[in-house]
Amino acid sequence: MASGARRPCEARGKEAVLPNTEVRDAATVILVRDADARPSVLMGQRGKAAAFMPEKFVFPGGALDPSDVAVPLVAPLAPGCAARLADGCAPDLATALPATAIRELWEETGLVLGASGVWDAPPPGWAGFAATGHRPSARGLSFVFRAITPPGRPRRFDARFFLADASAVRGDPDDFSRATDELSALQWVPIAEARRFDLPFITRVVLAEVAARLPDLRPPATVPFFRNDDEESLFLRIGGTAP
Repeated sequence: MASGARRPCEARGKEAVLPNTEVRDAATVILVRDADARPSVLMGQRGKAAAFMPEKFVFPGGALDPSDVAVPLVAPLAPGCAARLADGCAPDLATALPATAIRELWEETGLVLGASGVWDAPPPGWAGFAATGHRPSARGLSFVFRAITPPGRPRRFDARFFLADASAVRGDPDDFSRATDELSALQWVPIAEARRFDLPFITRVVLAEVAARLPDLRPPATVPFFRNDDEESLFLRIGGTAP
């Protein structure tokens, strides 16, 4: 449990009763290429008319869909990693949020994290992914950061950031031809050059954390948690168990 804090889900419950401050669960994927040489990360630019972080360069990601809860993973997160992800929240988030991360990566970039497999009947939002002949796999995903959007923003998310090696992508990691138009200018950004891009504050913080750990892509023993509620902002750490 994050030390010194109320349970995060309880904090979200308090915030949700305030006008226009509903906090939605979300997941983001940080794909890293050449982690032990000249590392780069996959990023894209949000649209000018976007309600949340317009024109900013971000990692692929988005809000949890109800159907993500029902998506079976071919392989789950490592047990300790799943425990840190579920800390203070509903147990099914340990499978639903990795599924969200994989789906959002697929929708925004056209890239697949999964294993070959046939679906009986894909739930809403998963038909395109299923048509590639793959089922989602959380093997290789590491839960590395959590952040709640501060109050007063037009959108608020309880975002979990997952790290993965680009070698886990099935197919060509430079082929974005199946991506939707949610992100433009998709590209592999060298971490050493990322600060020249227009990045959200939290993206800069996460990048710094990731860069400090490279080339290690394994789940950290404790996960940084940037928690914002209506009373205070806290920088905490979740966990302490083995990966």
